[in-house]
Amino acid sequence: MPRVDAVGVEERAAALARRSIKKEAKRAGIRLAISMIDLTTLEGKDSEGKVEQMCGKALHPLPGHPEVGPVAAVCVYPNLVAVAKRALAGSKVKVASVATGFPSGLVPLELKLEEALRAVEAGADEIDMVIDRGAFLAGETARVADEIARVKQACGRAHLKVILETGELGTYDHVRRAAQLAMASGADFIKTSTGKIQPAATPGVVLVMLEAIRDHFLASGRKVGMKPAGGIRTTKQALHLLVLVKETLGDAWLTPDLFRIGASTLANDLLMQLVKEATGSYQSEDYFSKD
Repeated sequence: MPRVDAVGVEERAAALARRSIKKEAKRAGIRLAISMIDLTTLEGKDSEGKVEQMCGKALHPLPGHPEVGPVAAVCVYPNLVAVAKRALAGSKVKVASVATGFPSGLVPLELKLEEALRAVEAGADEIDMVIDRGAFLAGETARVADEIARVKQACGRAHLKVILETGELGTYDHVRRAAQLAMASGADFIKTSTGKIQPAATPGVVLVMLEAIRDHFLASGRKVGMKPAGGIRTTKQALHLLVLVKETLGDAWLTPDLFRIGASTLANDLLMQLVKEATGSYQSEDYFSKD
């Protein structure tokens, strides 16, 4: 496999970040980004009440404005899947669950499979699994591929998002190989990060993964989705991501079915910018719910 041109990747990602998005196009981009969010809470203090409140925000991101939202999904720990499923009953918002020993992935395969199965049985529509980065970096790619394929089988009807944890992979070459491995092993989405390690969804990493998805599609005809996650907090970052997708994969990927943004704090910045575009002034942060 040819090596990734790191300088070229970073120059192209930086050039696309300078694209100017004006007026109605900006408002449309913000609304689209909101519809692509996986609203996420993955903290040790997560509770049923917090998840229920987050699900309310997922359904109605900007109360009184039904044209805004809902978001694509909520992402929670496995033991809170049933809570989210009840709170979102009757809606199109998906329930995603991190599984397989999140965030390290360093548990036996049998436990990874059981955790994924339990999450699906509780109602998860999507499973976000983490690869064993130690095994991958040690050259045990067959083992990593087998684990992905086994978890995909355990997911049954649920979609599988494979988290590469790019901040621990070290180089663009490793990111590219891990992305290809995940897609070849059955991933429905490839995801940058757990959000626990920095750097996470840098523009260069996102571009490398998008290019891997493009090449996989050209070779196989199968569309794989992409989910940047970790460190995405501003509207400017979100719109930059949409430009990267459009320029690399085209309009076909500009849908929540094929592109997600994993975030816990991004939604409020998008909402603040949307209100500012409509009214000409910023609302206080207190105007928006925290979860």
